[in-house]
Parts: sequence; C-alpha cells; structure tokens
Amino acid sequence: MRFPLVQDRSVIVTGCSSGIGEAAAHLLRERGWTVIPTARKEADLKGLEDAGFKPVRIDITDSDSVKAAVAEALEIGGGRLGGVVNNAGFGQPGAVEDLSRDALRQQFEVNLFGLQELTNLLIPGFRKQGYGRIVNVSSVLGRVSAPMIGAYCASKFALEALSDSLRIEMRPAGIGVSIIEPGPIISAFRRRLGVQISDALDSDKSRYGELYDREAERRKKQVKTANMFTRPPEDVAVKIAHALESVRPKRRYCVTIPAYFGAFAARFLPPALIDRSMASKVPEGQ
Repeated sequence: MRFPLVQDRSVIVTGCSSGIGEAAAHLLRERGWTVIPTARKEADLKGLEDAGFKPVRIDITDSDSVKAAVAEALEIGGGRLGGVVNNAGFGQPGAVEDLSRDALRQQFEVNLFGLQELTNLLIPGFRKQGYGRIVNVSSVLGRVSAPMIGAYCASKFALEALSDSLRIEMRPAGIGVSIIEPGPIISAFRRRLGVQISDALDSDKSRYGELYDREAERRKKQVKTANMFTRPPEDVAVKIAHALESVRPKRRYCVTIPAYFGAFAARFLPPALIDRSMASKVPEGQ
C-alpha cells in the first residue's frame, strides 16, 4: 500500500545516547530531517548538544517525563512532527526462573509501555495532518526466542504484536507503521547487559550464579568489530530512513544475516528443531 509522503520532515528519535539511535539521528539530519533526539542522562544530552542537535530529555518509564518530552518536541518542530523512531530500550538477561516481578516490569516499562505511551501522544497530530510514520526498533529476538534473555525476548515479541495491530489500525489514516529487526549490532548493548546482570540478578540464590558473575565481567569489557554477521549501527539507520521516507514502507526490515535467518526460522522451521538448536545455548548450572 502507498502512504502519503511525510511533508514536515521532523522526527523524534528515542535512545540516542549511542548505537542505533545516535547513528539514526546523524543519518536523518544528513538527509534533511529536523531530528529531535532524546536521552535520559545529562551527559548524553550534552553530547548531543555538542553535536549540533536540540535534544530532549525523556525517562520513558515516567509518564510525566514522556508528556513533557512530547510537548517540547512539538515546540521544536513548530507544532508538528512527521514521525517517531522508537529506539530506546534495554535487555534484561537471566534465566526466566531468576527474574523477579520488578525485573520483568522494568523490562516492559522501557521496551513496550513507555514506547506506546509516547506514540499514542503523537498519533492525534499524525491523524490531523493526514500523514506520519511510526518506526519501532524490535529485534530478531522478537521473532525467535532465546534462552537466558527471556524477558527481553518477551518484550520484543509483545512489541511486534502491538505494532502489527497498530499498523492495521493506522492504515486508513495514512500513517505507516514499520518494525526494524536488527540482529547483532556494534553498540553498547552488550556492555549494558553486563551491568543488568550485576544490578538485577541475585547470583547467590541462582544455580547460574557463577555464570552470571563471569558473564557480567566479560560483557562489561566486550568490544565487537564489524564482520559478515555483526554490523555497525549505520546499517540499521539506513533501514529506518527508508521506513520514514518511502511511499511503500515495509512492514518489517531485517538487518544482518542472523536477523534474516531468524525471520526464516520463525516462519518455516519446526519448533522442535529450533528448540534443539537453542538448547545448546543453555549453560550447565550448579
């Protein structure tokens, strides 16, 4: 289906402190967009200011902060925005049996609830102007679930389902909804997983305690380089730009070979085969 082109090329991009969000902000600005990047920490906001942006602070888990950020973004955009890129998120690692209610709630607050609240505040404006683009950054783990990171997978599966429903609902209004599904991307995501292991998991009470401690230290020091399977965040930014600019935005955009394979596996491989493959990734506990 064809969608109206975005006439007011202004866009709010969440999670721009590094990685995909930062790369998208720079690429879209180069392509003529007025980019309103968001971040939560003052140091990250300062970095974006130094790069020439007018960033907006947002804590995606706080409704008041989300509402204030939307008001500020609309002021910067002259009262209208052409799109939103929902990129902010994090991964909560750990075996499902070790995840507390608070850990699960935090995962969904960031990766789903806050994202949709922000989007819902922008939809009335998109409807009124007759165009708009909503781009949700998901993951290959929103198609195929993996062990030891079940909370993150669950949040991305939920995001995919919510985005599919929203896409159908927005279609008559001329508002496009696209999902970006990256695989392994060079970013701070892996190092942040190490922090989450330390902060949210009780190693002393888990059968995987020693593994958590080792993995936390390893991930905090981990540095990845680009190769055939792991790609730089700029590759994701290119797909985001297409979703915002094309008259025929795709429903889903895979990025990296593992992401394409995950999408294929989810559609065509027997669940038993996927289970056997994923079982090899389950570590032996104590």
